[in-house]
Amino acid sequence: MTNPPRHEPEAPRDLVGIGVGPSNLSLAALAHPLAELDAVFYEQRPGFDWHPGLLIDGATIQVPFLADLVTLADPANPWSFLNYLKARDRLFPFYFAERFHIRRAEYDAYCRWVAENLPGLRFSHQVDAVRWNSERDLFEVDFTQLDAEGEAQSLGRAYTKNVVLGVGTVPHVPDPLRPLAEQQGVPVVHAADYLDHREAFLAAEHVTVVGSGQSGAEVFLDLLRHRPAGREKLHWIGRSEAFAPMEYSKLGLEHFTPDYTRYFHALGEPVRDRLVASQWQLHKGIDADTIAAIHDELYRRTLHGGWPDAVLTPGVQVRTAGRIATTKVELHLEHVQQGSRSRLTTDAVVLATGYRERPLGRLLAGLDPYLRRDNSERPCVDERFRLVLDPSVTGSAYVQNAELHSHGVGAPDLGLAAWRSATILNSVTGKDPYPLPARTAFTSFGLEQHGERVPTQHRQQPLQLTPLAD
Repeated sequence: MTNPPRHEPEAPRDLVGIGVGPSNLSLAALAHPLAELDAVFYEQRPGFDWHPGLLIDGATIQVPFLADLVTLADPANPWSFLNYLKARDRLFPFYFAERFHIRRAEYDAYCRWVAENLPGLRFSHQVDAVRWNSERDLFEVDFTQLDAEGEAQSLGRAYTKNVVLGVGTVPHVPDPLRPLAEQQGVPVVHAADYLDHREAFLAAEHVTVVGSGQSGAEVFLDLLRHRPAGREKLHWIGRSEAFAPMEYSKLGLEHFTPDYTRYFHALGEPVRDRLVASQWQLHKGIDADTIAAIHDELYRRTLHGGWPDAVLTPGVQVRTAGRIATTKVELHLEHVQQGSRSRLTTDAVVLATGYRERPLGRLLAGLDPYLRRDNSERPCVDERFRLVLDPSVTGSAYVQNAELHSHGVGAPDLGLAAWRSATILNSVTGKDPYPLPARTAFTSFGLEQHGERVPTQHRQQPLQLTPLAD
């Protein structure tokens, strides 16, 4: 492996990454072989940590193992999942297991292997501010180094020509449930922390799962499998109109290609906003195997007569919530289609209510005078994932997994991580160290091709439109 370049104190970096989740870990892994690139990545946490509360036994990720940190941009990269298996002497067992979709815990272990061995990662470093220094034509990145207890140990500053924000997402708690979730000792917990509280949920007399996406399905299935037949005492509710499967047809999956990302980016802002809202089933539905496993488990419990004590109701939203006495939670529910309302008393609530992009306001406060925003006051992001800044800023600031509004459903998708990272590195170096394909989908999403120019030998013939007769 290539040794990282030596760095002198106060010397400007080529690239500083903020956050080490899968997106910036992919960027770091692809940056590592580029000997001329001086890059460092800061992460507040003491080590790599990917949704630990949802590493439920048997849960799989929704993308194939080829959607690792590097393979779709650089199959020969030493930080690939297959090389991880080889390093662990597990290549033949994986070959015979014939798994295209790996377990979530295995993906986490793979990322930890990369994070523990890849140079240039600085854990326990909290980035406090990013500013543009017009005198030096560089970004200033202020950080606090933390000790083992997470307390401030020392302050530091890095100068860099480019910065990449990959700070990830945060658990979303609906407003009606936030007061309960924020109280200590109240059994209302976001699914992000499910495994930390799993024993308490299994011991609770009645449990309600709120949220009809993949996380809600996995939590409900895990609880169902570990509660006695006939005494399950489970409720599963969600706002969507059905416990719907994720769109997983082969042409449907082409919405997660660079072709669609470029097409989406070229659309007008109002159209993009409508599409994001309407495409929930592309990335917020439930894996069909998980749905089948839930039905199989429910069906198994009817074999000796009777029905399991489990209520599954979609199309329901929580209006308000409160405590009853000291141990119970009361949810005030509304059925969206019926317009009817009811109350549900439960002992514990798991909020599988998803994630939201982490707010960038604090980090970007120093760049705010230079930052261009759209009509909804969101940062404008160009096709190469760069924040659109005032021309006086000669450096580039990039974002990862914070561009759903500008790049569409592929923004948080693990399958596009390597391509996005390669796009950023090609832009940073100006040398295209990772040649990217001009075409990635059979679908032509528009009447005109947008984005990078397609080479002549791969260019589609223009669509001929014949006027309709009156």
